[in-house]
Amino acid sequence: MGEPRWLDERESRMWRAFYEMRRHLDRLIERQLAEAGLSSADYDLLVPLSEAPPGGLRARELGSLVGWDRSRLSHQLRRMEARGLLTRRECPTDARGTVVCLTPTGRAAIEAAAPGHVDTVRRHFVDLLSPGEIDTLTAIATRVRDRDAPVDRV
Repeated sequence: MGEPRWLDERESRMWRAFYEMRRHLDRLIERQLAEAGLSSADYDLLVPLSEAPPGGLRARELGSLVGWDRSRLSHQLRRMEARGLLTRRECPTDARGTVVCLTPTGRAAIEAAAPGHVDTVRRHFVDLLSPGEIDTLTAIATRVRDRDAPVDRV
């Protein structure tokens, strides 16, 4: 494996600043969502379900969209179903598949939480960046995500 390529001082400052920023933003978002009665895991699933066709999404597709393994997805779906945020039913074209649908309660929850969420994201992140920084960060994030995309797929 060889000797590790240690971060130099500049790289270390960048990495730590990024890591601390991410944790800070995660805490702010968790707090805002909790005020709306949701967790970030709830929100992660409610967003694609709210954007899905009326028939819902296959559980496998939903898991792939959020980058979760089957076990994590199943546990979270069970918790959200118990709270009335979504329903699960057998897939009509594949008896082994499950379709996940947003309930009216789930739609109301995402619609209530979304304005505060976007305000938090905008106030604590987006509005602090120039248009050029937004473009640069988008390019960096896309490059990092796409480099390891095959490893992350469920």
